[in-house]
Amino acid sequence: MEFTGGGRLEIRVTSADVGKRVSVRCVTDSGEAGGMFTDAVGVLTSWDDGVLLITRRSGDTVRIAESSLVAGKVVPAAPARRRGPSATFPELARATARAWEPVESEALGGWTLRASDGFTRRANSVLPLGDPGLPVAGALAYAREWYADRKLPAYVQAATGAEGTQELLCAELERLGWRREVSAEVRIAALAPIGDLDADVSAVRLSRTADEAWLRRYRRFEEPGPAVRAVLASGPGVWFASVAGTDGMPAAIGRCVVDGRWAGFMAVEVDPAHRRRGLATSVMTALARRALDEGASAAWLQVEADNDGARTLYDGMGFAPHHHYHHYRWAEA
Repeated sequence: MEFTGGGRLEIRVTSADVGKRVSVRCVTDSGEAGGMFTDAVGVLTSWDDGVLLITRRSGDTVRIAESSLVAGKVVPAAPARRRGPSATFPELARATARAWEPVESEALGGWTLRASDGFTRRANSVLPLGDPGLPVAGALAYAREWYADRKLPAYVQAATGAEGTQELLCAELERLGWRREVSAEVRIAALAPIGDLDADVSAVRLSRTADEAWLRRYRRFEEPGPAVRAVLASGPGVWFASVAGTDGMPAAIGRCVVDGRWAGFMAVEVDPAHRRRGLATSVMTALARRALDEGASAAWLQVEADNDGARTLYDGMGFAPHHHYHHYRWAEA
């Protein structure tokens, strides 16, 4: 990281740069060799009372005392990916939302309030992809009442880590008492290499509907009520995959939504007794081939940040992080 200008370290950021991506260096309290400085890169989300808040790609926030700054500058947005499909944040956010449509929704300006009887945060949270038409605090108050009327906790889904993401909104949510509950990566990849994987797909059965056996393997609910079935069936072109197991339970399952050039993968699960046999790869390869047949060329998926096993699998398939998204929950008193 280079800060020198004419041989000197320079501070070229001010409070007027809030909302921009910056790179800063500051002095630490440690006097140990090699430990005098620390660097941070991210979006400057506030500069108040002598403290800077910088939100990293992951959504984590760094607090830096203004008095400790020794260098800083505004830097370009995170560089574009060098492999795989190109994609903007708004395009991906809308594609991922269409693959997980709620049972009930209401527009609030450019925000969408979504409810599905509590089945998944994605289908029971505010999706803020524009101006709500009133101050953020007022929009959030409306959202809290909307979810309270449905006896649901109030969540907001917001993103960090790419050009056009919502670091300022994330900071505002935390300032207003919302707490980040879970974070995940949105990853993308070219679709054809997934379809070309050397995987045994002969045992993978594809269907337009999720049968009772598929639902028993999914296990993300107590009972698969109407809301569960409606959300799982939603999307422009939905495919379900399963591999037969024992006792009427599939050994592996998966779901794919084909939407124009995008194929979204989700609900890929393998019976613990059948893991390390390549079944997850077989399921995804079979779904990718079907999506290619329907004209898709790019793939996306969402994986929680702490799911190391899944992340390793997806690394091997060519998926790379595009941005992070987070669910913030209203921290009721």
